[in-house]
Amino acid sequence: MPQSVYIHIPFCTNKCYYCDFNSFVTSNPQVIWDYLEALDKEMERTFAQWPPEKVKTIFVGGGTPTFLDRDQMKVFLEAVRKHTERFWTDDLEFTMEANPGTTDVEKLRLMRGLGVNRLSFGVQSFDNALLKRLGRIHDVDDVYRSIDNAVAVGFSNLTIDLMFGLPDQTEEIFRRTLEKAFELPTTHFSAYSLKVEENTLFHTLYQKDQLPLPSEEDELAMYLMLIEEMEGHGYRQYEISNFAKPGFESRHNCTYWLNDEYYGLGAGAHGYVNGERHVNAGPLAVYMRMCQDGLPRVEQFAVSREDAMEEQMILGLRLRDGVNLARFAERFGVTAEQVFGPVIDEEVAKGMLERVDGHVRLTKRALPLGNEVFARFLRD
Repeated sequence: MPQSVYIHIPFCTNKCYYCDFNSFVTSNPQVIWDYLEALDKEMERTFAQWPPEKVKTIFVGGGTPTFLDRDQMKVFLEAVRKHTERFWTDDLEFTMEANPGTTDVEKLRLMRGLGVNRLSFGVQSFDNALLKRLGRIHDVDDVYRSIDNAVAVGFSNLTIDLMFGLPDQTEEIFRRTLEKAFELPTTHFSAYSLKVEENTLFHTLYQKDQLPLPSEEDELAMYLMLIEEMEGHGYRQYEISNFAKPGFESRHNCTYWLNDEYYGLGAGAHGYVNGERHVNAGPLAVYMRMCQDGLPRVEQFAVSREDAMEEQMILGLRLRDGVNLARFAERFGVTAEQVFGPVIDEEVAKGMLERVDGHVRLTKRALPLGNEVFARFLRD
């Protein structure tokens, strides 16, 4: 059974201009209470049908989980504990995403007291003009205040999300963001380039040629600067977009990259349990209605052995250590070389992959071009 749990809280104060996640803006507290009741039912049914032997990681994402007020947060976290606490390991990693400006000392203290021990702040930039451009509701002062409050109530495992390749962002603007980020007591960073997704305001602007994005060359320069600056400040790049102080890698997200199974709970959540992947209903009304009578799944399918092997390579190559060849052979009963040998050999010859200490991994040169390498492992 899976040892990791993902829980989705889909509510936000507003919809950021680049966001295509399953999130909703609401000012009706009853909708939130109804959702938490439905989520409680889904947790109960899920863990009754597939009880875990142990839970090593919990990740609460969104949306903005810290959009919940203190009473809602208390009810939510008490429900999580009710259904999972008996399975918790001593070294449980319990992460909650948070937006600066949606936390205060009392809410943070409540979260800490009910088991959350890692916070992931969606900062994105330390440039107020860019934050406004992205549709974020916080400013830089909110970031400092939120981090200070988190430290004050006892959080020591703090991660920050950053973005680059933003409209009118220059290398120098991004460098200043990194400099300010390094001043904070963070243990981990995730940094992603902007992707213009359909059904977002940015996509509409892009279609109208009103979104002045940096060139591919400038975006690449930002990414290479990111790697250099992170490593120079003691943050090891352990995944294409993730950097951590030693011992502070996201164990939950490594579940995905190692292609391990995980529970997925909440509206629009994806899960991978007992060899099957599933997708939950996204619209709140549909999700809550389905939770009345059973599990809210709108799609469920077994993962074939061939697909699992492809996923093992594609996801594993995102990690800087790469794909563990012994683990691959143990899982599938054949070696990666037997299945993908010609592709691996060709990519090694091109300088895109390398064999190191029982792993196959991307070369440093290939990091910005990972998607091109990953595509080689897909069947025609």
